[in-house]
Amino acid sequence: MEKVIGRHKELKELLHFLTSKKAEFMAIYGRRRIGKTFLIKNFFKTQKCIFFDVTGIKNGTYTEQINEFVKKVGEIFYGGAALADKGTWWDAFDVLNNAISAIDKRKKIVIFLDEFPWMATKKSRLLQVLEHTWNNKWNWNNNIKLVVCGSSASWILKRIINNTGGLYNRVTARMELHPFNLYEAKQLLSANGIKLSNQQILEVYMVTGGIPLYLNHIEKGLSAQQNINQLCFERGGFLRDEFTNIFASLFDDTSQYLDIIKTISQHRNGISKNDLVKICNLSSGGRASGRLKDLEEAGFITSFIPYGHKERGIYYKIIDEYTLFYFHWIDPNKTGFLKITNRRNAWQHIAQSPDWKAWSGYAFEAICYKHIEQIVRALNIDSIFNFVGAWKYTPKKGSKNDLGAQIDLLFDRNDNVITICEIKYSYEPFVIDKQYAANLRNKVEVYKKHTGTHKQIFIAMISANGLKPTMYSEELVSGCAVLDDLFKE
Repeated sequence: MEKVIGRHKELKELLHFLTSKKAEFMAIYGRRRIGKTFLIKNFFKTQKCIFFDVTGIKNGTYTEQINEFVKKVGEIFYGGAALADKGTWWDAFDVLNNAISAIDKRKKIVIFLDEFPWMATKKSRLLQVLEHTWNNKWNWNNNIKLVVCGSSASWILKRIINNTGGLYNRVTARMELHPFNLYEAKQLLSANGIKLSNQQILEVYMVTGGIPLYLNHIEKGLSAQQNINQLCFERGGFLRDEFTNIFASLFDDTSQYLDIIKTISQHRNGISKNDLVKICNLSSGGRASGRLKDLEEAGFITSFIPYGHKERGIYYKIIDEYTLFYFHWIDPNKTGFLKITNRRNAWQHIAQSPDWKAWSGYAFEAICYKHIEQIVRALNIDSIFNFVGAWKYTPKKGSKNDLGAQIDLLFDRNDNVITICEIKYSYEPFVIDKQYAANLRNKVEVYKKHTGTHKQIFIAMISANGLKPTMYSEELVSGCAVLDDLFKE
């Protein structure tokens, strides 16, 4: 078995789940490629239990799903013996229950139904069979530990966790797996023998995010740029067509979902639901909300209400690094830049462009939002902040002498202070000169004027490579978080 990197909280939960003295029913979900199957198999196969696992077949027929299930019963419980095919899920579950009844009553039995939404083909009645089996058999066997897993988070949430039928309130534990943070990503790369600097790992993370499978494709001996080029731009690169593959596996009608997520990707600070509905020609009713909810539960987007602007309603933005990178760099260059450039050097050319320098600043800002815990510790405000958000004021058209301002990140604290953060990504220490200092002062004044706050305002910097001391930094900046801070546990 391979070593599990990170996931300390989840491993503790799984141990509690296994050692419980009653029957347990866990639902686990998360973005595709996040490592759900890896975690479950690598944990339970090292424990003292009988581990029965079966995986649904993507686009498999009713008969194929049942045959695979029965085949697995033969492998796990009967030493690989071939069992007779069964015609219904009722028959298949009878085979499993007969096998369980023959097991020593002191042994724990873990039943892992992986990619369960794929197993539950239309009109299969598998969900009804599971409901009946859990309620009438497994729930009364204290050694049974059932784990249902699926990459379609919306399906698991709706049909299992929030089930209103026979499985209502039956789930005893739920687990949502999240992408690795920078600390965990570095741990994984190190375990694979890859020794890259924090700066190089950050560049990789801007493309892969904290998705373990993507990070496992980083090759030893190659720089961040070389790895990105190989994975994203060369023919056969794992991430070149990955987005299309993910969507095809998650959504039956991909075109509408693609329109929505592509539109959201074009608005780095987010787009309102109302604007999204108009641009994508969506109905404003339940179907649009349902699709947005599906995308959010799948880990691609997040919904939020802009800080200080509740009247604007719900906004959406992309939170998946690979999705952002795909729409901005991979997809447009499949038929453009790559046609006239040697693919072996494509990314090295692109990475020198002003467009990349601007985009990487946006990407770094998004990554900072995923490392708030590390940032507040670095700024020594981890025990006193209440609210995190961004803020923007845009003057009305035609207004004179009315200046706008945008604040990358702010912490509204419970000690009567607001910390305004500027996020800067550069390879050298950032320099606050006279002009930039005036810009910072303007942000503070505009924020005070249009929010009416009477709180003390502090300015902090989040700069990848720190600050170069100047008279302006000494005057204005109260604290600074650097890239190394984001890599802390």
